[in-house]
Amino acid sequence: MGRADDDEFRVRPGPPRSSHRGGERFVAQVRRQVSKAGAQAVGKRAGGRQFGRGRVAASLRTATSPHMRRVVIKARFVKVQPGSQALAQHLRYIERDGVTREGERGQAYGPDTGEADVRAFTERSQGDRHQFRFIVSAEDAAELGELRDFTRTLMRKMETDLETRLDWVAVDHHDTDNPHTHIVLRGRADNGQDLVIAPDYLAHGMRGRASEIVTRWLGLRTEREIAESLQREVEQERFTTLDRTLLRQAEVDVVDVDHLRGDMAYQRLLRARLQHLAGMGLAQPMDAGHWRLDGQMETTLRRLGERGDIVRTLHRAMRGEAREFVIDAGSVLAQPIVGRIVGKGLTDELHDAGYLVVDGVDGRAHYVALPPKADLADYPAGGIVEVRPMAESAADCNIAGLAREGLYRTADHLAAVRGRDSSPDMIVQSHVRRLEALRRAGIVERVEDGVWKVPADLLARGRAYDLAHRHGVEAVVQSYVPLAQQIASPGATWLDRQLIDGGAALAQAGFGAQARQAMQERAAHLEGEGLVQRRGGRVVLARGLLRTLRGRELAAVGKALQAETGLVYRPLGEDGKASGVYQRSLMLASGRFAMLDDGLGFSLVPWRPVIEPRLGQSMAATLQTGRVTWEFGRTKGIGL
Repeated sequence: MGRADDDEFRVRPGPPRSSHRGGERFVAQVRRQVSKAGAQAVGKRAGGRQFGRGRVAASLRTATSPHMRRVVIKARFVKVQPGSQALAQHLRYIERDGVTREGERGQAYGPDTGEADVRAFTERSQGDRHQFRFIVSAEDAAELGELRDFTRTLMRKMETDLETRLDWVAVDHHDTDNPHTHIVLRGRADNGQDLVIAPDYLAHGMRGRASEIVTRWLGLRTEREIAESLQREVEQERFTTLDRTLLRQAEVDVVDVDHLRGDMAYQRLLRARLQHLAGMGLAQPMDAGHWRLDGQMETTLRRLGERGDIVRTLHRAMRGEAREFVIDAGSVLAQPIVGRIVGKGLTDELHDAGYLVVDGVDGRAHYVALPPKADLADYPAGGIVEVRPMAESAADCNIAGLAREGLYRTADHLAAVRGRDSSPDMIVQSHVRRLEALRRAGIVERVEDGVWKVPADLLARGRAYDLAHRHGVEAVVQSYVPLAQQIASPGATWLDRQLIDGGAALAQAGFGAQARQAMQERAAHLEGEGLVQRRGGRVVLARGLLRTLRGRELAAVGKALQAETGLVYRPLGEDGKASGVYQRSLMLASGRFAMLDDGLGFSLVPWRPVIEPRLGQSMAATLQTGRVTWEFGRTKGIGL
C-alpha cells in the first residue's frame, strides 16, 4: 500500500513497573508529560491561575459526586520570616497534650517515621521562603482507623501530582468530634527551588485526591447516609450545605420554592430548612411560592456556629462545674478579668489565633480571644491570669516620639537604633508593618517611601484601632503555679497579694470562693513560718512580705543552679544591673525569671516577653524598684 508504513501504528510495550514506590500509572505519565510541555489550554480555562505545580492534576480531577466521601481541607500559605519562632511555636501547639485518643501528648510523624524530629524539621525550614499548613478532616475519619496511613497515602498522591518529593510532618488530633490531621509542608521542592503549588490544586485538587482515597477505602456513600446527613442539617444553627444551595438558587435573596432544583427528597429538605430559618428570623414567606432570605443570613449563621463551638468549649473546659458563661469577653472588656486558666486552644488552628477559658474570681467562666501571635505555651493550665485592656502600642509610642512636624521617617529611626541594637533593620521594618496597618485604616498617610504623615493623636487612634480589631486585650500571667501549690510555696505567690489586698475582688461563689479558702490556708502556713500574726480576728502580715518570700525562693533556686552549672549566683535584689547571654527562663512561684550568664556567674532577672525571641543572645538588664529595663546587643542601646 505504498506509504502505508509511514502511518502504521506500532505498539512498543514499556518497561515493567518499577518496584520503587509502586511504579508509575499511565495517567501519571500523561500528567507529567503534559506538565513538561506546558498547559496553556488548562491555564486559559483556569482564568490565569495556571502557575505552579499540580495545575494539570487539578484540571483532570474527577468530577465531584454526592456519593463520594467528603473531606474538608483547610490550607494556608505562610511566609517564613527570618529568625521567626512561628514554626516551632505551631509545631509545639499541634503536639500539645490531650490530642490523642487516650488524651496524651501528640506525636509528629513523617513519610517514613512514626516519631519525626521536629527540631531537625524546623532547622531544615529556616532558609525556606514559605511553608504550607493543612488541616485534613474526613467526614468518616473515625472509620478510617489509623489516620497515619491515610495521610501518607494522600501525601504520596500529592508527590505524584506535584512531581517532587515532599518534606512534611503531621500530627493526628482526636480531641474534637471530628478526628483530623495537621500537616506542615516545607515550601521547598526536591530540586532546591521554591515549591509553588497551583491555586486550583490547593482549592480543589488536594481535596479531590483525599476524597478519592477515602471513597476507595470505605466505598461510596449510600443514599441512606446522604439523606441522614442532610436531615441533620435542617435544624442546625450554623451555615450548612442546604443554606448554600438556597443562596445559590435565590435571585436577589428571593427563593422560588416551586422551581427548586434537585430531586423531590432534596426539595423537601430545602423547604424544611426554610421553615426552620423562618423560626430564626432569617427567612420569611412572601406568598405561597416565594421566600425572602435575610441579607445577612450567611454571616448570622456562621456567627451562631462559632458561638455554639464556644459554648461547647466552655462546657468541656469547666468539666461540669456550674458557672455563668461570658462569651468572647475580650471584645467587650469593661474591667480586668482575673482567674484560673482552665482551657486554652486555637480558634483558628491555621492562623494560630488563640483563646483562653478563664474561671474568674467573679464566679463566672470567661472565653477570651487572645491577641495575634500569642504563644499558648506561655499560659500554663491551672495558672492565674489577668486579662486587661491592652496598653498603648509600643510601636505607636516610638513612632510618635520620632515624628517631627507630623512626619515619621524610617531613616531617622534607623539612625537612632543603628549601633545600639543587633537588628536595627528588623526593628524599623516592624514599625513599617504597623504603619501599613494603620494606613489601611485611614489613620496615617504614606507621603513617599520611608516617610509617613502621622496625626497628633496617633496613640489614641492606634489604641482604638486595636480595640476594634479584637486585639485590644493582653493576658498577663499572675502566677505560673496552680492555686493548690501556692498554699505551701516558698515564693511570693498570687495568694499573698490577695492577702495584702484583703481578697476584695473575690466572689463568694465559684473560683472566688475557692481562692478565699486557699487564702485562709496560706495564712496558716505563713503563720508557721513566722510571717503572719493573728490579732483577734485580724491577720497581720510581716512588713516586706513579698520581698522576703521572693528573696528566699530566688536564693534557693540560685543555689541549686549554682550546683548544676558551676557558675556563681549573683543576686540582684530590688535594684541592680546584670548582663550576659540569655540562657533560659524559669517559672517560679514568684514569677518568671530569665537567667543571664556572663561566663563566670549568673543572675536571675524578671522575665519579659520582649526578650524571648533573643534566647541565646547577649543583653543587659537594669532593675530599679522591681522594674526591669532591657538593653540588647553588646553595646548600650534602647531600653525596652
